[in-house]
Amino acid sequence: MSGSTTSPMSLVVEADGGSRGNPGPAGYGAVVRDAATGRVLAETAEYIGTATNNVAEYRGLIAGLRAARALDPAATVRVRMDSKLVVEQMSGRWKIKHPGMRPLAAEARSVLPPEAVSYEWIPRERNKHADRLANEAMDAGRRGEKWRPSASAAELTAREDLPTVTPPAPSVPPATAESSAGARAAARAAVRQARGRQPEQPELPGAPEGETDPTAVAAAPEPARGAAPGWGPDLGTPTTFVLLRHGETALTPFKRFSGSGGTDPELSPTGLGQAEAAAAALAARGTVQDVVASPLTRCRQTAEAVAARLGLKAETDEDLREVDFGAWEGLTFAEVRERYPRDLAAWLADPDAAPTGGESFAAVTRRVERARDRLLERYRGRTVLLVTHVTPVKILVRLALGAPPESLFRMELSPAALSAVAYYADGNASVRLFNDTAHLR
Repeated sequence: MSGSTTSPMSLVVEADGGSRGNPGPAGYGAVVRDAATGRVLAETAEYIGTATNNVAEYRGLIAGLRAARALDPAATVRVRMDSKLVVEQMSGRWKIKHPGMRPLAAEARSVLPPEAVSYEWIPRERNKHADRLANEAMDAGRRGEKWRPSASAAELTAREDLPTVTPPAPSVPPATAESSAGARAAARAAVRQARGRQPEQPELPGAPEGETDPTAVAAAPEPARGAAPGWGPDLGTPTTFVLLRHGETALTPFKRFSGSGGTDPELSPTGLGQAEAAAAALAARGTVQDVVASPLTRCRQTAEAVAARLGLKAETDEDLREVDFGAWEGLTFAEVRERYPRDLAAWLADPDAAPTGGESFAAVTRRVERARDRLLERYRGRTVLLVTHVTPVKILVRLALGAPPESLFRMELSPAALSAVAYYADGNASVRLFNDTAHLR
């Protein structure tokens, strides 16, 4: 059949990039599929040296589009990526503010006619093929080698995670249970060999090598018999709480008690800058789908900065407010020790003891648990940013770990720090991040 009568191909490009350090050793991966069958038509990956996650993601997009163009310059292409930043910028909904991203975006737009390309954000667990290609490229770069298609096991190891499409063409024989199990075992062995791991060393579920964003939607654990928490049967996509402490207020540098029973201070200029930095970091990760905040001013200001950057609306939940420190509000620890020594000693020794005229940790824990359960039900399977205070964040982390109440005094949580907890359908939880302040440096 002549080329003039051949219909343009309809293709799907899945692309990803990663950086082990951000910036750090980086690589990208991209796969091109037939849109009708899901059949893999092309794979590409490359180690690109030291770069950021965003640069690697854009490089993966460009490589994927070029691979699609090589198959058919007249093709229509649906790009699927788990980078909210790239998808929104390339769709024209977000401005490209970083000068280093603009040339990459322009290069991506030049590969194919803009009207032939559309963009779709997908959760990370639906982009595992491209993610594995990127990790294979970074592993090859670490060994001083180039990524080779013939050595790739990405398609085999991602086979269970293919997007829902029409079954493969009849010429491809259906996989049996035995052949599928054998393919998975061979793929895992190949990946272990490529990464230089010992066969007996297990890979943690939901934490592929090169993972740099613990706030992303976590992959469900792989099946295992007699498993400990996090190693049970496939429970679907967890609900992830990204926990952001509010930025500084005028009281923060002086380490004064500032709860829900005081003056309700607003963010200081430093705190406003911290809120914007957190907003930029979360926008770059592109994983947050909803925003919920404590009703106190400092949290609402922080939440609104993030929500505005993400194009979301910030909701409030009364149970996410800070402890009511009663008579201790506005005082330093030394001042409380001088004025209320017995109350302070009791408070430090017993979670049921309250600050003078205030609220005990036990009481706060009960309302934080209420908020947690309510939000888990409302936002099941989503990634939710909770903008709150020191005590609620520590309580959520303590409960997730099954740690005793006294552990609250053994955690350090900085202003505008990020933490993350993933909650699974069987009631187990996994702490994925704590007190991350990299975005403030």
